[in-house]
Amino acid sequence: MHRRVFLASLLGASAAVTGLSGCATGDASAAAKGAATEPLAAEVPAGTSLRIASYQDQQQLLFRLAKLPELPFRVSSWVNIGAGPDVINAFRAKSLDLANNAGIPPIQAHYQGFDARIVAIGITRRPNYLFATRPGSDIRTVADFKGRKLAFSQGQAQGVVLLRALKRAGLSYDEVQLVPLTSNQFLTALQSGQVDIAPLANSQAPAYLKQYGGKGAHVVRTDVVDLLNLLWAPQYVLNDPAKAAAIAAYIPRWAEGQVWQYEHPDVWNEEFYVGTQNLTPEQARGISELANKPLFPPSWDEAIRWEQETADLLAEGGFVKKFDVSSLFDHRFEAIAARAVPEEYRK
Repeated sequence: MHRRVFLASLLGASAAVTGLSGCATGDASAAAKGAATEPLAAEVPAGTSLRIASYQDQQQLLFRLAKLPELPFRVSSWVNIGAGPDVINAFRAKSLDLANNAGIPPIQAHYQGFDARIVAIGITRRPNYLFATRPGSDIRTVADFKGRKLAFSQGQAQGVVLLRALKRAGLSYDEVQLVPLTSNQFLTALQSGQVDIAPLANSQAPAYLKQYGGKGAHVVRTDVVDLLNLLWAPQYVLNDPAKAAAIAAYIPRWAEGQVWQYEHPDVWNEEFYVGTQNLTPEQARGISELANKPLFPPSWDEAIRWEQETADLLAEGGFVKKFDVSSLFDHRFEAIAARAVPEEYRK
């Protein structure tokens, strides 16, 4: 598929829902004029509230199970949203203030002209994704992706994992067929044979294989990682000193929650994977065994390098224009997560 046609089709399914030119407050040029540069407030002003993404209610569950300290502001809504394109649309609609994603959604938002900043960084060292085949597939390695239909979401982590895997295998974009989808369409596309391969999160694979493994579906594992686990917010939110202070207060709880989850896999497996995702205890244990140890670097240097490599990879394929990703990071928040966790969880 021609890159321009591909991009137009993808944007038509995501960002265009709210209109690329319909939100002046989110426009990169407009936001830059009022960009927050003042130091963060030491306290959160009374009456401050945030709308925070909590995909499948995981954040509320973590707060309850880990007994995290109470937040010094009101969470007006925990928004059940996770996919990068959906988050960008919610930011544009001003229905979300803070989200947890991988490294690629901020790049995609920048390319769409929406100004947002990264405020917290976690590092992952082990693969969070694998490649699932359609039922009856003979694909066994990434090299076998040549000439096949691959589910590709330009604005999500799954997209960059696929691009990095192709590059490592020496395959060019023209040697495969990239099918523009969002991650919530991947399973249906696999089941119907619309695509031959789709990147799935480790947590998705057990249920898929349980249903279709007997029909010849299987997985291809690689050592390709998606390095960044981050929090980010629209620039118009960060321009509000009260909301910026609230975000700074939330970051330690976000980091502490991940540490608790890593240190209490049995509780998390039972309460989340078994209790809410209908997985078996054995499937839940399989997921937790693949879990990354959370790492929160005091310095963002590695994260910036990785983000630049990701943006350059997309630019090489004509999916975005080349740019300097350093503009995506709000360094006022840089060391907050690291200070909240024990030394062994810092980079």
